[in-house]
Amino acid sequence: MVNRNMLVQVRIERARNRLHLLAEKHHDLQHPAVLKQSRVLDELINQYNKKGESQIHREQEIT
Repeated sequence: MVNRNMLVQVRIERARNRLHLLAEKHHDLQHPAVLKQSRVLDELINQYNKKGESQIHREQEIT
């Protein structure tokens, strides 16, 4: 589980960096490329949070 979380964290950081680069390049937060990358980042964050929630539920079932 740790390895998957670490992989998602790396992907989140890369997506976040790409989002910043696109925002700087286009000077417009509403540019389609920026919005698309923002959605990619949101999805990765949602995946990470969902995995975290399932881990918490498993730990609660054990205790």
